[in-house]
Amino acid sequence: ACDHCLRALETAEENAQRLLGKSSLVLPHPEQCSIRKDLHQQCPRCQVTYCSAECRQAALEQYHQVLCLGPSRDDPTHPLNKLQEAWRNMHYPPETSSIMLMARMVATIKQAKDKEWWIKVFSQFCNKTANEEEEIVHKLLGDKFKGQLELLRLLFTEALYDEHLSRWFTPEGFRSLFALVGTNGQGIGTSSLSQWVHACDALDLPMLQREELDAFIDQLYKDIEKESGEFLNCEGSGLYVLQSCC
Repeated sequence: ACDHCLRALETAEENAQRLLGKSSLVLPHPEQCSIRKDLHQQCPRCQVTYCSAECRQAALEQYHQVLCLGPSRDDPTHPLNKLQEAWRNMHYPPETSSIMLMARMVATIKQAKDKEWWIKVFSQFCNKTANEEEEIVHKLLGDKFKGQLELLRLLFTEALYDEHLSRWFTPEGFRSLFALVGTNGQGIGTSSLSQWVHACDALDLPMLQREELDAFIDQLYKDIEKESGEFLNCEGSGLYVLQSCC
């Protein structure tokens, strides 16, 4: 998916082929797929992919300059890669909270000209008491959460420490940041296949063609579930101020 907005990057057909493990699959009505691969762009330094020039530019201006790994993208010893690997190995799926969302918050403030404005934006999100924070972290990391949280904090500090935000890197501040993302983070799922299905549902077709298409889609989903299970979306998480206020 797009590294900025999480819009799917695969066409519906590519998505179905991958989930089905069958590269010969052909979807009818390919014109109903909204993915425009001709608009996709990559960061020239680290090859992270975006769905459009607008997303690439937005990421670059907000946080990507700090988080761009450049040629170290596949280097397991790079502090950001170590942080992501530790997170993958310890948190409970599904993606209820993402360590990289916290990294983007720090990177956004590091890059910003008006750092205080961004700190104020993040302070608008719902906060918790120390006991509630502990409960949230416990849910995300399980019984060994104290040791795991400290390891994450050390890796997070190694990768991203910033004097302006020194309180976020203390044990209490890091737990608060972790709980903020755990409380306010909104799960995001995108799928070019489901978008194609919705577009096909809206087609005005003769009855026989409609029945054939519906049967094809039903069977496709059954076959995909057998091959890949039920989690079919590109999944991540984001922070939305308005939604959090609601």
